[in-house]
Amino acid sequence: MYLTREEESIYDGNQGEARKIAIRLLVALGELGGAERLIPIKSAHISGVSYKNIGDGGIQFLKKISDRVSVPTTLNPLGFDIENGGPVDIDENFRKKQMEIIHLYLNMGIRESFTCTPYYFYSEPQFGDHLAWAESSAIIYVNSLIGARTNRESGPSALASAIIGKTPDHGLHRTENRRPQIIINVSVPLDYTGFASLGLYLGPLLRNRIPLIRVQGRPKDMELKALSAALSATSSLPMFHVEGITPESNLPVESGEKVEVGTEIIKETMAKNTSSTEPEVIAIGCPHLSPEEIEYIANLVKGKKKVGPDLLLFTSREVRERESKAVEIIEEFGGKVLADTCMVVSPLSSKYKSTGTNSGKASFYLPMKGYGNQKVSFMGILDLLRWVIS
Repeated sequence: MYLTREEESIYDGNQGEARKIAIRLLVALGELGGAERLIPIKSAHISGVSYKNIGDGGIQFLKKISDRVSVPTTLNPLGFDIENGGPVDIDENFRKKQMEIIHLYLNMGIRESFTCTPYYFYSEPQFGDHLAWAESSAIIYVNSLIGARTNRESGPSALASAIIGKTPDHGLHRTENRRPQIIINVSVPLDYTGFASLGLYLGPLLRNRIPLIRVQGRPKDMELKALSAALSATSSLPMFHVEGITPESNLPVESGEKVEVGTEIIKETMAKNTSSTEPEVIAIGCPHLSPEEIEYIANLVKGKKKVGPDLLLFTSREVRERESKAVEIIEEFGGKVLADTCMVVSPLSSKYKSTGTNSGKASFYLPMKGYGNQKVSFMGILDLLRWVIS
């Protein structure tokens, strides 16, 4: 790789050990990906924030690479809501370790965002912007729906890019690597859970092949967010195109291969990813809820009486603050609106063994051993709320 004089100086350790570690990581990744140079980025987003995910080894890495970031940088969710507590009781060791992680990040100049949807308010990329984002659901969202450019970064590589302010010029930063490679024809109209199911079905099928998806009607942003999260959870896919909707859907298709998706596939996928076990908690917000989603749920529960399982909603601090009236309605009903954390990175299974959710991503992760072997009821919001509305 070609390095400028300043980059060579950093590489040689003349600007400190942390920056040397960061740029050497980027150069190694760049050489592996065939990059010829580093390019400037507009922002970075860091995953690997919850102590549940990174453990003591992650803390040691953060101490070694600790330096001020060079670009606006946001953080993924952590293990609990810092201001309000929850979603479950946290033991003192977990809390102490989690706050140590947070302080390490904040000392680098990283924003207290704690969300998997930084594209709402915190960091709003524009078409063509080069980024270094971790968090799979955010990566696929900004590549696909906005047309910004980021590879599927890990927490360490995104942090290295944040410190240096650059990323290797390869992969999704190059137009030729963003072209669709397969066509998906969806013959049935889909709602939110239908798009999540489509993602669960296509992920293992596509692996890393970028699809051009032809759908019925014009999907809402929140529905494509559900598709993004489920696709990225079940594959290494960094982006997709939706014909006539996403900004780069006119790129030429590299293959004539087509896959047909109809009603039966969607129904079978939903059935495969759900359990008949009655949920102990209804958890909504993976990815974090948008303002529109918070308002929608508030209207559904307004004036109603709560029964049955606990109701937990997950969003960012910014959305919770902006939608304070809707949050008040939900909490008067008996639900709880949490920020900073989510159902996947918090130790939810320490209290709940069965969860109801509309999230394809959560329905994929929560049954895994590392996430508590939970029984998951995967269904739409209206069906979920039937468990809690009298």
